[in-house]
This record gives sequence, C-alpha cells and structure tokens, in this order.
Amino acid sequence: MSLTVHEVRNVIRAATGRFEREFEASFTKEELQAICEALGTSVDEAGRPSTTRMRRQIRAQVGIAESLETADGSTFRKAELQAIADGVGASSEP
Repeated sequence: MSLTVHEVRNVIRAATGRFEREFEASFTKEELQAICEALGTSVDEAGRPSTTRMRRQIRAQVGIAESLETADGSTFRKAELQAIADGVGASSEP
C-alpha cells in the first residue's frame, strides 16, 4: 500500500531536518527553503523568496519541469512529492 500525500510530505520534512506534522498541511516557506537547500538549489532573492518561486525551482531541480520558466508554481501533487522525496534522498515507499 502506498503512502498518503500527508505521509510523503512528512518523509520529505524529516529528510530535510524539519518536524513532521500531525495534521495534513502543505509546506511552509521555511520547509520549501529547506527542500531547496537539500536539493542544492540557490534561493537567490533578498530576504525570503515567494513560495511560488521556490516550488518552481524545486520542480525544475528534480526534473518535473524542463526549466524554471516552464515550471508550475502551484502546490505539489502526489507524484511530484514522490519525485521530490527521491531528490532529497528520502524513501517515499512504505
């Protein structure tokens, strides 16, 4: 049986040094920034970059999108979360 979206998010959180959440919640800016750092993606804006930009950078870095320009900035779907888990070196398999 495969993991739920919530469980895959928590696998990613744990792999990037963040706390797992008891309740379902999308990634915070801090969690997205930790994912970017784990993937070796520079967040090159002063202060905090937007969540949309970080999502686009993550999609481009793990191969979901061909480039930053073509990447979608919306919340991640399950298949995308599994690719991100693989990218940060976390197992998304039960």
